[in-house]
Formats: sequence, structure tokens, C-alpha cells
Amino acid sequence: MNFLEQKICDEGLVLSSSVLKVDSFLNHQIDPEFMKLIGIEIANRYKSDRITKILTIESSGIAPAVFAGLELGVPVVFARKKKSLTLTEGLLTSKVYSFTKQEQNEISIAEKFMHPGEKVLIIDDFLAHGEAALGLADLVIKANAHISGFGIVIEKSFQEGRKKLEEKGYRVESLARVKEMNTNGITFIQSEVMSS
Repeated sequence: MNFLEQKICDEGLVLSSSVLKVDSFLNHQIDPEFMKLIGIEIANRYKSDRITKILTIESSGIAPAVFAGLELGVPVVFARKKKSLTLTEGLLTSKVYSFTKQEQNEISIAEKFMHPGEKVLIIDDFLAHGEAALGLADLVIKANAHISGFGIVIEKSFQEGRKKLEEKGYRVESLARVKEMNTNGITFIQSEVMSS
């Protein structure tokens, strides 16, 4: 069991067979030292890819993306889910459906922060149905940039997100892959050993 899987078992709460609550270290409260390890691990998997930009979505993807950005020495851009008075012109937009919140959002980034030809690593906290990941990929494509791959903190492998991304030829690196979960516990797909 890797350090993230252990943390999920110790602090995660399974609310249903499809909902995992990890708000003690990722989705509400952030454990900075632990998140630094997450960022380093994601960065290490893409060290040789010459990443020039990291893209994520607000808000839970920001912490792992920032720590990966520090490790890779590249800027981090996060897509906004809500309109802003200061972000009105020169936008790249995409639609994303949230199964957790049961709503569709238009996400956006300023096109001045995503340049043609950039090598972009997309990072997110969860991969489930793949809607957020595909929405972020759409922004990169609209910017004429290159998607180097996806860095996912927790993947729900029993849902179709990975399949959707891999069918499009994208590389997916998930630090913890949940095979099954219920109130009795969580089963993980064997993953590469990560040390803390």
C-alpha cells in the first residue's frame, strides 16, 4: 500500500459505493506536507516530458498542481468555474458536468496564459466519469497546445474516466486507483510503489 492509499484508508470516509470524502487532507482542509509529497510524485512521473505549463480546475486541483509546479519549475493555471468581473475577454471556455454537484458549469481560462505549442500537464484531485478532465483537455486543444498527460490524485477505476481519456490516446498517471469501495473498506488496484 502506498502512502496515499494509506492516508485514504486512515482518513477517508466512504459515503456510498461511488462517493469518497477526503476533506481532511485534499478537498477542504489541506495537509501541506502531505500535498507536497503528492506534487513531487506527480512531477516525478512527468520529469522527462519537458512540461511548460500545468492546468487544473478550481478548487481541489489547485494544491496538488501548485506543488507539482514547484517541483517542475513551471506556472500553474486553474480553470474557473464561475464568471469573474476581472476575467471577461480573451477566454477559452468549455462545458463540464459535475456528477457530485449535479450541475453543468462553463469553465474558462484566459487564453494569454495558454500558448500554442506548450506542453501541458493536466492535474486534478479525482478522476471518475472524466468530465472535468475532458473539459480541461478541450481548453488545451483550443489553445493549440499539447497535452502531455494527466496527473490524478485519486482515480475511481470502477467508473469510465480513464477509459475515455485513454481512448483519446492520453497518458493517465493516477497515484491511487480505487477498484471498489463500500462501508466495509476500500480496495485498490495495485500501483507503483510510492515512498513518503
